Amino acid sequence: MNCLRRGVTVKRKNISYYVVSMLLAVFLVACNGAKDTKNAETTTGEQEVSGEMIQSEDSSEGFKENDDNDDSASDKQDSTGQSSTTEETKEQPTEEETFSQPEIELIMVGDVLLHDRLEACAKQEDGSYRYEALFAPMKDEIQAADLAIVNQEVLIGGEELGITGYPCFNAPFTLGDALVDAGFDVVCHATNHTMDKQKRGLLSCINFWKTSYPDIAVLGMNETQEERDEIYIYEQEGIKVAILNYTYGTNGIKLPSDMPFAVNLLDEEKVVADIKKAEELADFTIVCPHWGTEYVLKQTKEQERWAKIFFDNGVDLVIGTHPHVIEPVEMMYDVTTGHKMLVYYSLGNFVNWSGESRDGVANRFLGGMAKVTISLDEGGNPMIADYGVIATVTHIENKTNGVYTTRLSEYTQELSLTSEVIKQDDVFSKEYLEGVADKVWGDLWE
Repeated sequence: MNCLRRGVTVKRKNISYYVVSMLLAVFLVACNGAKDTKNAETTTGEQEVSGEMIQSEDSSEGFKENDDNDDSASDKQDSTGQSSTTEETKEQPTEEETFSQPEIELIMVGDVLLHDRLEACAKQEDGSYRYEALFAPMKDEIQAADLAIVNQEVLIGGEELGITGYPCFNAPFTLGDALVDAGFDVVCHATNHTMDKQKRGLLSCINFWKTSYPDIAVLGMNETQEERDEIYIYEQEGIKVAILNYTYGTNGIKLPSDMPFAVNLLDEEKVVADIKKAEELADFTIVCPHWGTEYVLKQTKEQERWAKIFFDNGVDLVIGTHPHVIEPVEMMYDVTTGHKMLVYYSLGNFVNWSGESRDGVANRFLGGMAKVTISLDEGGNPMIADYGVIATVTHIENKTNGVYTTRLSEYTQELSLTSEVIKQDDVFSKEYLEGVADKVWGDLWE
């Protein structure tokens, strides 16, 4: 796995320029007795290491904000009590210090998967369903991102269709309320469960988003052919980002005969056409595929095949879902063209509580929050300036509002031993999940 965690170039100063400047200054002082010297300006350059551009900072720092210092002249009083300003000699900012490229901080989380047990914990005393507790510990991080994406695994068709878990899922509209409250901007709805409640459920879900939250981008399901053909573009600071969402299938449930465009499927011809259109309209293209094999901690050959299709057609970032467990992160790189594409094969579950009891169930409660910084290089070309993954864990207590997802790093070993999951898979613990994260992600996760 070749993971370049920094994409910006190294800045280095021109030493020869300094030498000439210093010699000139000495010569002038010796000849003319001059007391003032001028500050030498610096030039910038790029350093290439093993064909990859790196940043001079320690890459382990990750997502660090720059501190802006305001160095103003100091105000003092003279002997008359009047205020006077003393000019302090300040080093003039270099081109490197003043140059700032626009950035987009993006996060995406994996499957929001609501089985019957989880729905029971979301049901309040008055009979209503509330889901804010699920996302509360991660809410600040979600809201802090410029662009927050979630894979909404199950249909949000409303209570009239019945609140159901596996195998045909349906959630109440209040789940959508909670997603918006948590801070998500884009909802990926192309999953194998999109058609669980047939055409009626699909249209109910689409109508909910259009009428309740028209500003939220809902991808992967469509009411019309025009919607299917539209490419969603997010724009910030002059950077245009296209986001595409597809699923491998709909569990054998056919699309409505009068709505063959209802769900975005991984059809190669259509996908390639969409990518080409996205590449024309945007600076940076993201694909969110629902793919792979459930409960396998490694990508499949089919995922790799699709990744190559995306890569060959210019996609910059792929963030996958569906396996319900985490999978590796890989940077694909073409040494000839210099094109790079970052792939998160699976983020696992963000929210989950299935009822099975067997080996491997513990893995389903470990998820990942992809965190990517998109920027432009000095030539105005799109790039991934930084990336990583935040490990998450879903904690389970069998009571109202007893299920929530938090950072694995903030989860305690003691708390993990109180989780209901231990009854389903006795290896579950913070230490166990950290071991899985290390195995799959290496030192990439935090």
